[in-house]
Amino acid sequence: MFAITGITGNVGGEVARNLLAANQHVRAVVRDARKGERWAQCGCDLVSADINDVSALSAAFKGAVGVFVLVPPNFDPSPDFREAHATAASVRSALESARPDKIVYLSTIGAQVTRLNLLTQHTIIERALGELSIPTTFLRPGWFMENSAWDVAPATKEGVIPSFLHPLDKPFPMVATADIGRVAAELLREVWKGHRVVELEGPHRVTPNEIATKFAELLGHPVRMEVVPRGTWESLFKSQGMKNPIPRIQMLDGFNKGWIEFEEGESGSRKGKVALKTVLQTLVERERKS
Repeated sequence: MFAITGITGNVGGEVARNLLAANQHVRAVVRDARKGERWAQCGCDLVSADINDVSALSAAFKGAVGVFVLVPPNFDPSPDFREAHATAASVRSALESARPDKIVYLSTIGAQVTRLNLLTQHTIIERALGELSIPTTFLRPGWFMENSAWDVAPATKEGVIPSFLHPLDKPFPMVATADIGRVAAELLREVWKGHRVVELEGPHRVTPNEIATKFAELLGHPVRMEVVPRGTWESLFKSQGMKNPIPRIQMLDGFNKGWIEFEEGESGSRKGKVALKTVLQTLVERERKS
């Protein structure tokens, strides 16, 4: 049996679908049982547990051959990352108590970086899980292609997409959530010892300009990228409700300047199968239906 956290989201759902397709027994770990009902209908066991509830989480992981750990994202952390430290402690304690055969933790590109930024949250959790004697894989994907969901509306209405990634002709490591879920499911079914890192990106690196070009093809009208001046970021993010935008700014700087990168570089990363255009087409169709 495989215990899957984050199953109601894109990545966790893909992990579960891949395991079910391989006739594997899945336990859906959800915060809200009502949101997990459709997974129960698919044949999954349904267990309620919050990521910070050690007792409930331990019970959810008990008896699992493998556990997929996906922590809820926090885009506005405290300056001292107290939330990540708390999550790291609870997840580590739950896993130590449950003692599954193996763990796959959904981390991120750049988790090895020592400079503080938004992704430091995963660095903290990786460090905590690294103290366990349980075989653990840290799956580090690149920038999610699905982040372009935010681009659909401006691409459709104005033909101009504001970009925080630049230069606009710089190739960035991006990957589809379908690839992340598929690879995570494959990793869960493997056997290994100790701790390992698997870095994952799409078939090829993607420039912001390429995103605009693909949108133009799908929408049937010109679309271009426009760089959001860095000097406006802090006030812009605060106007959107962020209390502490510095980590997000530092993360964007890391991608743009190149110090957020895979530990083994592009040559050492595993490559996914899903093309950018496939993801963007799904996003455009979803927007049209809504």
